[in-house]
Amino acid sequence: MRDDAPVTGERVRISVLDTSPIVAGSTAREALRRTVDLAVLADRLGYLRYWSAEHHGMAGVASTSPAVLATRIADATQRMRIGSGGVLLVHHAPIVVAEQFGTLAAFHPGRIDLGIGRGPGGSPRAAAAVCPDWEANVGGFPGRLRELLGHLDQTQPVRAIPAIGNTPAVWLLGSTTASARLAATLGLAYAFARHLNPGGAAAALRTYRTEFRPGRIPAPSTVVSVAVLVAETDEQAAWLTGPTRLKTMLRRRGERILLPTPEEAAAWPETLPPQDGLVAGSPDTVRQRLQAILSETGTAELMFTTPVHGHPDRRRSAELIAELAPRLTVQPS
Repeated sequence: MRDDAPVTGERVRISVLDTSPIVAGSTAREALRRTVDLAVLADRLGYLRYWSAEHHGMAGVASTSPAVLATRIADATQRMRIGSGGVLLVHHAPIVVAEQFGTLAAFHPGRIDLGIGRGPGGSPRAAAAVCPDWEANVGGFPGRLRELLGHLDQTQPVRAIPAIGNTPAVWLLGSTTASARLAATLGLAYAFARHLNPGGAAAALRTYRTEFRPGRIPAPSTVVSVAVLVAETDEQAAWLTGPTRLKTMLRRRGERILLPTPEEAAAWPETLPPQDGLVAGSPDTVRQRLQAILSETGTAELMFTTPVHGHPDRRRSAELIAELAPRLTVQPS
């Protein structure tokens, strides 16, 4: 079963997933302001949606409050859908999430997405600081998700007042076949985090489409997130990915650093390993790799997260993606 809106050969939709990265030499304030700047650019370039992540206690991430960020981004943009990628339901009362995103939908009708995730968004210590009961809530996630949907539909005993007549579009986020199966069972749109699990996308999306039952939406609808960095040449892209490769290598050793500059990465005395799952290169190189991902997943929408130190490089990557996107086509799954 294919996604309901697109057909084979139709142009691919493009979107942004943003963690508001705090890179070496910058601050959370700068990261958040750069998020708004990138959103304004993406809106002008024709991106479909812009989602903010939820993470806690991570020195390199300023995106901790998707609902707050969505308010600012929606006010600063005109056309894009704005939302969360995603709200981590293990930390929040379902009614509060419904109230928050109902309020957003009241201010910006037809533009708000509520992406829901199951993870803790940080270390166990950070998760416990946000919600002491988070581990129990992980086990009860399907029930909490159903409760949230009930609040949005006004079927719970206590009503989420701002959500009456102001319902966001709901997406379930995940990176496993289990999350795909839950989305299919509940008839929800599904966003697969390929940037976290590159090898699991095809199986998860196949499970989702095969087991989908009409519910909140009548037919399957998917988006696949991909870590992408586009530069003018393959050589420049390789230079710009050095910081990500260094940071990943050190993280696997238990060392945490902010994303360094390309110069700092180039000066590192060890050879940096390739970055699994990162699509980087010139427009032609990236187009070919993205087309392969489209063929692999059968999705009609790609959502990009761009790990790069320099904000001008991030902006340029967004521009180059928008330029190459018309040459991408939806493929049968």
